[in-house]
Amino acid sequence: MATTRTTETVFVYGTLTDPDRVEAVLRSLPNAEYELGSAAILEGLHRVEGEYPTLAPGDRIEGRLLSVDERGLEALDRYEGVDRGLYERIPVSREDPDADEVWVYVGDPDRLGVAERVDWPDGSSLEDRVRTYVSNRDVVIRTSE
Repeated sequence: MATTRTTETVFVYGTLTDPDRVEAVLRSLPNAEYELGSAAILEGLHRVEGEYPTLAPGDRIEGRLLSVDERGLEALDRYEGVDRGLYERIPVSREDPDADEVWVYVGDPDRLGVAERVDWPDGSSLEDRVRTYVSNRDVVIRTSE
């Protein structure tokens, strides 16, 4: 009997928009299933620069949707430094309310050396503050599909 793999979708906006970088991050996984898909727009957050790019409240950013299996998502978490507190993986709704949520990596501006002021709502952690902002604002992923 074949096993069913769960597919997760991630909005990527930095180095992971490059197919060669995606291949480099995921190629070590035997039988990895992934697809760097269509262009998408994240409404309600924008890119800010530091040692690595991250997101901040307001505006919008263009990126792509990357579909991965569970092992691929774990590899992306390692690549983004989730275990080291560099980035948090946050769910964001799609414009289509019937579609599954999309994961978005949001980095800690202090840990990434972002010079621009980034104002998230008050909260006990970066994850809490970003989740509060995303849930209280019209932050959505739009695709042209």
